[in-house]
Amino acid sequence: MLTAIAATVMGLVALPAAATNGMNMEAYGAKAGGMGGASFAHDNGNSAIMNNPATLGLRQEGNNVGLGLTLLMPDVNTSMNHPMAGPMNAKSDGDKYWMPSLSYIRKSGKFTYGAGMLAQGGMGTEYGSNSFLSNGTGLPMRSEVGFGRLMFPLAYNVNDNFTVAGQLDFVWASMDVQMLMPDGSGHASFSDNNDFSGEAKGNGWAFKLGAHYKVSNALAFGATYHSKTDIGDLQGSGTFTMLPGGMQIPTQFKVVDFQWPETYGVGVAWQATPAFMLAADVKHLGWKDSMKDFRLGMNMGGGWMVGSMPQNWKNQTVFMIGGQYMLAPGLALRAGINYADNPVPDDTLNPLFPATIKTHYTLGLGWNMGGGHAVAGSIAIAPKVTRTNPNMFGPGMAGTVSHRQNTLRISYNYSF
Repeated sequence: MLTAIAATVMGLVALPAAATNGMNMEAYGAKAGGMGGASFAHDNGNSAIMNNPATLGLRQEGNNVGLGLTLLMPDVNTSMNHPMAGPMNAKSDGDKYWMPSLSYIRKSGKFTYGAGMLAQGGMGTEYGSNSFLSNGTGLPMRSEVGFGRLMFPLAYNVNDNFTVAGQLDFVWASMDVQMLMPDGSGHASFSDNNDFSGEAKGNGWAFKLGAHYKVSNALAFGATYHSKTDIGDLQGSGTFTMLPGGMQIPTQFKVVDFQWPETYGVGVAWQATPAFMLAADVKHLGWKDSMKDFRLGMNMGGGWMVGSMPQNWKNQTVFMIGGQYMLAPGLALRAGINYADNPVPDDTLNPLFPATIKTHYTLGLGWNMGGGHAVAGSIAIAPKVTRTNPNMFGPGMAGTVSHRQNTLRISYNYSF
């Protein structure tokens, strides 16, 4: 039994899935969401706490309360051509993931500060228990990951042209995994079947820094740095089902050192005319460090056994460009493009972790209704990306994953 357990731990190569720029959302906030995610050098509202906190200092004095909701709608399919059974396909039923946000920001004199809470990422795959991925066992195949942040920004206007910011983030993460081991020796399951949390949980800290410089009334630059998170091991309980035979063993699980990566970027905003603004950002995501290996621990009563499997993600550079045109006073039309290479190598691609999206085309609207009330909405459309792992189901047994998605964002802000 111990040999089978050890093989199972070492064979767990999949992770729960969240996929836009790798696991990172391509944009935060409805305004940036309509502009391809470009947000480092212009006022993009309270969502600056996830973009560049220095741009919080660009607003007028007073208070602002923000509410937001993001709906991520992925379409994921996995297929293979079995040498005896022929073509097989499994479609994920995980097609809707909700991510809320809430914020309060106040500017008083040279200081801007407040707090915000946001679901940073949330997605998964839901293949159920009857797809070919379950290999006739009737056991479920699913994954889900969630990251959230409670953030405390402080921005300072050094002078009329230069603003700096620092921010402390409390970060939490959760994860569900239900999967059949590639070698067929068993099925690992830890899941709370909750749409807003996972069975294995952990929390920790991170920080952000930001700067914004206005060259003129028409031209500005921004820069930001987000630290790698320091989250404790994600821990939860579940079962391990031995195969063949189906004996279930109560098991404690822990996901070791699962972190959000270091991120940094720069941006420019150009107010070309009183009605038209153009913005562009470039951002670096350090996946190579945070997603080098996936380490899962299992304890069935005899102590922890930890397996480590390579993921070997590549670092990712994201290019974002967007424009805003004022159709009328208080009514803005936005559009943009977000592009990044796929960070997941083909030889570690897994149907439970299809983080392969490359390009997003975005469109948005903003309406300042007067009396301090404002609403905004955006849509991001990511065309299908298809990748093949030549050994996904064993040596020489290729598997193909296709992934496309749409993302909707809506926000409401009240200034007083």
